[in-house]
Amino acid sequence: MTYCVAIKLNAGLVFLSDSRTNAGLDQISTFRKMIVYEKPDDRFMVLLSAGNLSISQSVREILQIEQLKEHPEAEPVTIWNAKSMFDAARVLGSAIRRVYERDAASLKQAGVEFNVSLIFGGQVKGEGMRLFQVYSAGNFIEATPETPYFQVGESKYGKPVLDRVITPDTPLDEAAKCALVSMDSTLKSNLSVGLPLDMVVYEANQFQTDKIVCIDENNPYFRMLHGSWGQKLREVFDSIEDPMWNGEQTEVPLMLPSARSRPLKKISTPQEKLI
Repeated sequence: MTYCVAIKLNAGLVFLSDSRTNAGLDQISTFRKMIVYEKPDDRFMVLLSAGNLSISQSVREILQIEQLKEHPEAEPVTIWNAKSMFDAARVLGSAIRRVYERDAASLKQAGVEFNVSLIFGGQVKGEGMRLFQVYSAGNFIEATPETPYFQVGESKYGKPVLDRVITPDTPLDEAAKCALVSMDSTLKSNLSVGLPLDMVVYEANQFQTDKIVCIDENNPYFRMLHGSWGQKLREVFDSIEDPMWNGEQTEVPLMLPSARSRPLKKISTPQEKLI
């Protein structure tokens, strides 16, 4: 019951999440699904969460103190001293498994599936930006130039505009706009996703950002975007010719000669007699 999206570009990273959770039509709540971990001039990381709220909140708490040790004498690795985003993602995976070991059996007895989906991205000094999608088992995959964004939650409504617009060379502000259009499309089609929204825009190699904003129904830019996107879509739709069925002259006929030569077979059902 959420939608989160993160985009990795050459210029930086964009993160966006809604804040609606519900356990039924009459029990709707607002919980933040984004958390920022920032150590100026050293590291900047953002975590987005979807799935079971109690699990994701537990993971977020444990992540603050979770440690990995390669061997007994090694220095523990945490998100605050990890040498790479890959190692930080490993710490996150370990935190998920710790929550699973603690809660999964009890949740199963209560008929609740252990379900959490996370997006984790950022930059550690000494390497480039990285973006990961992390699953319930603690395993993860990394964004690539061919797949520069990740979504969790209600992803299908906002995916088409991302596929058409986003490339690694997309400017940050344009990607932020695209993410908001993606969210607006999801809000329009799914009531389980709702305002307010949290957005973070991070510029590469800065290790901090002041572009952190909470967007509610009174935000003037989002209101403008919502109205303009719907209006422009309708204008483009109206500019496309209607399909032609009876041989009318058109530059792009719907029915080509090859299609007419093999008509669809019709099956008729005899009408029952009334007694």
